[in-house]
Amino acid sequence: MKRVLIWVLSLWSVVGIGWSRSEDGLQELKAKDRLLSFLEKDAVSPGANSLMIPLTLIQGAASKGAVCLDGTPPGYHLDRGFRSGSNSWLIQLEGGGWCNTIRSCVFRKTTRRGSSKFMEKRLNFTGILSNKAEENPDFYNWNRVKLRYCDGASFSGEGQNEANQLYFRGQRIWSTAMEELMAKGMRNAEQALLSGCSAGGLASILHCDEFKDLFPSTTKVKCLSDAGLFLDATNMAGGHTLRDMYRGMVTLQGVQKNLPNTCTSQMDPTSCFFPQNLIANIQTPLFLLNAAYDAWQVQESLIPSSADPHGFWRDCKMDHSHCNSSQMLFLQDFRNQMLSAINGFSMSNQNGLFINSCFAHCQSERQDTWYANDSPRIGNKAIAASVGDWFFDRTATKAIDCPYPCDNTCHNLIFNDVTSTITISESTRLTFTPLNLLNAFLITLICVPNASWGFSLDRD
Repeated sequence: MKRVLIWVLSLWSVVGIGWSRSEDGLQELKAKDRLLSFLEKDAVSPGANSLMIPLTLIQGAASKGAVCLDGTPPGYHLDRGFRSGSNSWLIQLEGGGWCNTIRSCVFRKTTRRGSSKFMEKRLNFTGILSNKAEENPDFYNWNRVKLRYCDGASFSGEGQNEANQLYFRGQRIWSTAMEELMAKGMRNAEQALLSGCSAGGLASILHCDEFKDLFPSTTKVKCLSDAGLFLDATNMAGGHTLRDMYRGMVTLQGVQKNLPNTCTSQMDPTSCFFPQNLIANIQTPLFLLNAAYDAWQVQESLIPSSADPHGFWRDCKMDHSHCNSSQMLFLQDFRNQMLSAINGFSMSNQNGLFINSCFAHCQSERQDTWYANDSPRIGNKAIAASVGDWFFDRTATKAIDCPYPCDNTCHNLIFNDVTSTITISESTRLTFTPLNLLNAFLITLICVPNASWGFSLDRD
C-alpha cells in the first residue's frame, strides 16, 4: 500500500507543482498588465468634462488579414479637426508592452491589448489628443486619432500560430489603418504628425519613414516618439531582460521581415528592434521625448523581479527616493547610456529632443505632464511648447536635463500598492490549489498507518 501511495503522491506532486507554476506564470502576466494599466491610468480614466471619443472598428480588415491577436478587427478613435486644423492630422499609436511567448500572447488576447472585444467603447482624449487650446495649444484643432494596439509587436508582426489561434498581424493592422484614414481625408493633409507612447512610441520610430511616404512632398510630415527609447541595457544582476524578451517576440511574431534593412543588413534582427540602432537612419524629422529614468524600463528592464528574488532592490524600485548611493549610481549609468545612444541623432538639425531627468513614462498623453501650470519643464519650457516649437520650426529644440535630482518640475511615478502587488505576484510562493490539498491528504494517509479510511489501494 505504501508503494502505491508514494507513487500517487509523487505523480500528484509533479502535477501540482506544474499547476502552481502555471498559476505563478499567469499571475506574473496579470501583474505586468496591471503595471501597464497603472502607467496609462491618467490617459484613459475620464474626469470632469472629459472628451470621450467612440471606437471605430475597421470594416473589411479581416479580409486583408489585418486582425488582432485573437482574430477580431482592429480599431481607432477619431476626433475631427476644425477651423484652421481641418487639414492637419495627428496619429497617436497606443502602447502597451509586447508578447514574446505563446503563453503571454494567449493571455494577451484575453485583454484589450490583444482583442477589440475588450477595448473601451469610448476613450478619453487628453494631453496631445485634447481639443482645448488651453490644454494642447498647437494640435487641439487637428484631426486627432488614437490607433489601438492589439498585436503585441509594435505594429510590426507578420505570421500566425494556428495551434493556439494566434494572429501576428501588426504590420497589416498598420497598413490597413493608414488606408482607412487616408480614405477618411488624411490624403489631403497639409501637415501630419505620427506620435506614439511606449510600445507605440517605438512603433512611431519603426514606421516613421513609411508614414512620410504616404504623402506628397508638399505635406509637412514629422514623427514624435514618447517613452519609446528602449535601451539594450544590462539589468542590476548582469542579465539582458529586454533583449531576451525582444528576441522571443521578433522570432515568434515574424518581425524580422518588417525591420529596416538598413539595420538588418548589418545587425541581428533583435538588435534592430532597439531604437538606438534605428534612429540614425531615419530620414523623416523625429522628436524623442523620454524620461532619462524611464519608469517602465526601471521596473521591467533594469530591476525585474526575476533578477531580484530576495528583494534587495524592492524599495528603490518602488520609490527612487529610497535608492541608496550605489543603486542611484546604477540608474545614473542608465541615463548616461541613453545620452550616448542619442548623441549622433542629436547632431541633425531636423531632429528634436526633450530628455528630462524624471522617473516617468508617457508624458504626452497625460494632461498634467503635457501642458499644465505645473507640468515638467526644461529651461522653463513645457513639453507641449517644446514639441510645438520643433514641429512648426519656430525654434530648435534639443533639451537635455541635468542629472537627478536637479529637476524639481518632475511628476515622478511612485508605485506603492501596485508595485507591492506585482512583487508578491511575481515572487516564488506556495500556491494552494486543489492538487496541493490532495497532496496534504495523501501525506496524512501515509503518516497515519492506523487510521481507518474506509478504502484500500493495495492489499499486499
